[in-house]
Amino acid sequence: MQEITGDKLRGHVEPLILSALEENEAHGLEIVKRIAAAGSGALRMKEGSLYPALYRLETAGLVKGQWEGEETGRRGARRRLYSLTKKGKRQLAVARQEWSYFVSIMNHALGG
Repeated sequence: MQEITGDKLRGHVEPLILSALEENEAHGLEIVKRIAAAGSGALRMKEGSLYPALYRLETAGLVKGQWEGEETGRRGARRRLYSLTKKGKRQLAVARQEWSYFVSIMNHALGG
C-alpha cells in the first residue's frame, strides 16, 4: 500500500489531529499512531508537521495542552497531553461536513 505523506496530507493535518483526539487525550507520538491506525497504516505524519499543527490548534482554542504530571511513574521527560475542547469538537464536525462535500464534488468531477 502506498503511503500518504507530505503534500497529499497538507490541508488535512489539523482535522486528522482533531479526529485522533475525539475519544480521549493523547501525547504527540500517540496522535501519530492513532492517525496511522485510522488510515490502515497509509497515513504517515512526521513530527515536523504534527507539532506546528498542534500549536496552531492550541492557539485557536481547538485543543488544550497540558504537561503530564510527574505522578504517572513513567521514566523520562514529561510529555504534553492534548485534548479536544468543545470548540474543537464543533470544528471537527464542520471539517467532516466539508470533507464529505469535497469528496462528493471530486467523485462527480472525476466521473466516479
